[in-house]
Amino acid sequence: MTAEPTATAATTPGRVLVTGGASGLGAAVVEAVLRSGGTPVVLDRDISTVSGVKAFEVDVADRAAVEHAVREAAETLGGLDAVVTAAGIDRCGKLADVEATEWEKVIGVNLMGTVSTVRAALPYLKESHGRVVTVASTLGKRAVADATAYCASKFGVVGFSHALAAETGGEIGVTTMIPGGMKTRFFDDRTEQYKPQDDSRLNDPANTAQAILFALNQPTGCEVREMLICHEEEGSWP
Repeated sequence: MTAEPTATAATTPGRVLVTGGASGLGAAVVEAVLRSGGTPVVLDRDISTVSGVKAFEVDVADRAAVEHAVREAAETLGGLDAVVTAAGIDRCGKLADVEATEWEKVIGVNLMGTVSTVRAALPYLKESHGRVVTVASTLGKRAVADATAYCASKFGVVGFSHALAAETGGEIGVTTMIPGGMKTRFFDDRTEQYKPQDDSRLNDPANTAQAILFALNQPTGCEVREMLICHEEEGSWP
């Protein structure tokens, strides 16, 4: 009897572009990629704290700037093997109370920034048969009050990612990562009523970064299409 050949996972995630890579989950992904022997490159609107890796200052809501930065990053690395879209913002409040420009900024960063980055990276990812990990949220699965902008953006990321996976099957891998709340500075600029009252129920972003690395390191032909990861007492799921 002839043994079936077994697939072998990639030894490193390769050349990984990370949006929002200067802080929070993005920085945790950069660290995880480095530890695994990969080569991360950061896109962020503030790269003053980034050291030891190539970084490009860009607002992901600016499509033209994103296209230029992704192209420059890919040329610097000689291509791309993966993209992780971790950049994200929020503006809490009732719809009537959040300024329209601020509401639209959330869509611009979280949804359109994801789309612009992936679109710009597609030619490089198709060449390397690479992978995309989009970062959605448990609030892309379950809506809550005073979060219309954030929920709209993250529900959009989920829909975009699923459609992209269907569209590019066999060409690139697409994983929708759905994290619960994480212990980062994401909540710092919120008013007190919208800050987590118990941060012991927030997940360590390093845990989510490891889940992302797991998706990136799947053997050729095997894809993690969606993963939800959260603290065991996560309040926004199910």
